[in-house]
Amino acid sequence: MNPSSRRSQRLAALFLLGCVLFNYPLMYLFSVDGRIFGIPVLFAYLFGAWAALIALIALVSEKRADGPRPPR
Repeated sequence: MNPSSRRSQRLAALFLLGCVLFNYPLMYLFSVDGRIFGIPVLFAYLFGAWAALIALIALVSEKRADGPRPPR
């Protein structure tokens, strides 16, 4: 399996993770009265999950410095 196909599979898995994270049943769990540092729990969950998903996508998409470089 080449690295490009592995990266594509990981990105597809992250897409599915995002679909699960932002789906109604899971978001309903965080729809409660309460605050975290003054922010409603649902909003804190949304922004936290969004930031974590972006960070994971950045890790997967990042090129490795130790790998072969394409010719110019």
